[in-house]
Amino acid sequence: MMNLLDVVVLTQDRPELGLRAGQVGTIVEVYSSDEFEVEFVNRQTGRTYAIETFTAKEILKLIYEPVSMPAA
Repeated sequence: MMNLLDVVVLTQDRPELGLRAGQVGTIVEVYSSDEFEVEFVNRQTGRTYAIETFTAKEILKLIYEPVSMPAA
């Protein structure tokens, strides 16, 4: 499940948008369980260079904390 302000990574190139797989952004709007608006910001300048809508298949939520895995 992805939520507002989650940090995500683009999983595929989107050359028509000037974006490549691996670029990191933040979810700034949740339209549905499958559609998210993601903002990409230059770390050095703090300026937004893209805001685009993606499906859940096009982005991957980054997880920075340990998570419990269910027993097999």
